[in-house]
Amino acid sequence: MTQTALVTGARRGIGKAIALALANAGFDLAILDLEQSQELVDVAGEISSLGRKAVAIGGDIAELEDHARILDLASSAIGPLTTLVNNAGVSVASRGDLLDVSKESYDRCLHVNTRGTFFLTQEFARRLLNVSANTHRSVITVSSANAVAPSVNRGEYCISKAGVSMMSKLFAARLSNDGIGVYEIQPGFVETDMTAPSKAKYDKLIEEGLTVIKRFGKPEEVARIAVTLATGLLPYTSGQIIQADGGLLSVRY
Repeated sequence: MTQTALVTGARRGIGKAIALALANAGFDLAILDLEQSQELVDVAGEISSLGRKAVAIGGDIAELEDHARILDLASSAIGPLTTLVNNAGVSVASRGDLLDVSKESYDRCLHVNTRGTFFLTQEFARRLLNVSANTHRSVITVSSANAVAPSVNRGEYCISKAGVSMMSKLFAARLSNDGIGVYEIQPGFVETDMTAPSKAKYDKLIEEGLTVIKRFGKPEEVARIAVTLATGLLPYTSGQIIQADGGLLSVRY
């Protein structure tokens, strides 16, 4: 049975890199982003050029009633899904004092990053239990180092990622005995559009020792980790967290 995956937030950055890496590993792909933009269609084209099936789907994971449609479209185009990569997410409306966080920015982070991801995973997991166990089945959630490390100028984002980190642990506890691998990747500073506005600031801090590996990570490096997890190369594991952060969260003194 061919492995198949739905990757959310796949238009660019880490999501695109994961989708292409999975295609290179033999997966057929459904890729989701907020809109079925030309960028997303182009990513599907790149996947097709690798000889894999691909479908581009527009949809907002924060809209819970749309989850069934997204999963139906994905499975009808590429076959029963064996892997979900939860990558879609949003950052804060604006960085600033924790005492000034707006209700709107807080709700947006929680609705997309936590609530939307939880219920998409729930709907996917219900279906996944009916998919043949002859191939590795998995749920991979891309959270953030901010699930652990507080960043007080974007507190609502940190809270949302801490929540999705617990979500991953919960689904691991529920699904692991069914032979489904549930994992979390916590990226640190990775070169994406989301990190671009603050890259100069963190380049300096990284050079001064903020991370053990003194550079930003690349989306392709996170993608390699995702492929390792999706292909079942971490046997007899449950709820593992992979910190793809260049040593950012390591304790040093």
